[in-house]
Amino acid sequence: MEIRKIGVIGAGAMGSGIAHVCALAGYDVALVDAKRAFAEAAIEVIRGNMERQVRRQRITGDAMTAALARIEVVDGPGEMADCDCVIEAATEDEAVKKEIFARLTETLKPEAIVCSSTSSIPITRLAAATDRPEKFMGMHFMNPVPVMKLVELIRGLATDGETFETVRDLAVKLEKVPANAEDFPAFIVNRILLPMVNEAVYALYEGVGTVDSIDTAMKLGANHPMGPLELADFIGLDICYSVMQVLYDGLADTKYRPCPLLAKYVEAGWLGRKTGRGFYDYAGDEPVPTR
Repeated sequence: MEIRKIGVIGAGAMGSGIAHVCALAGYDVALVDAKRAFAEAAIEVIRGNMERQVRRQRITGDAMTAALARIEVVDGPGEMADCDCVIEAATEDEAVKKEIFARLTETLKPEAIVCSSTSSIPITRLAAATDRPEKFMGMHFMNPVPVMKLVELIRGLATDGETFETVRDLAVKLEKVPANAEDFPAFIVNRILLPMVNEAVYALYEGVGTVDSIDTAMKLGANHPMGPLELADFIGLDICYSVMQVLYDGLADTKYRPCPLLAKYVEAGWLGRKTGRGFYDYAGDEPVPTR
């Protein structure tokens, strides 16, 4: 199947990044969010990110202008009837995603492919909420999408071969490197990464080290580009908690139990960079540890 137009549902960091790379690759893009204003604001974020690419000579000004012209904000999934592929990048909440897919498939043409960029929820379970499980699969981008090269490709139990090959070709055309993952909770990257982050929160919770010492130890001792608590703030503590809960529920192993301190931060609304406070406070010029 040839893909010409791509729908993107969700205009947050992931959705706007997916729209960005799809438009630069020459695809027409229909972008939607729960509120039209959020999607319109995302266009300005995309513009700013593309301007940065132009300054760094990674793309030309003409390429930026053409890509921005390919992105159209629409009012809902029902306006994506002419899309050949729709990529869902909404909040990491299974009930929300299933509701979106139910609305989307009411009007989406029968041959269209549907993908989810979920970071942890089983693809087979999401596919079962649609009218086309054979044309449904996971396409998990990394954040920030325009920078990170990897895309995890996850087949559900019913995903057919043509759908998988079409989405794999799409990933390559977006200049991403596809990695196949089996449909187990959290797939590959988050199955390995988030338990490390959770263990860092346990180390903080148990007083093994401070926020600063834990992050410094992992940056200088393991050569990580950012410490695990800084990374948690970047990902979003609510996302970290959600992924750990999916692992804990799906694999029934106590090693995946979310740290109580992580739960407490989420309950407080201290979700990291996006709320201005998490394991660090971002109110000033430099982040300041909150513990």
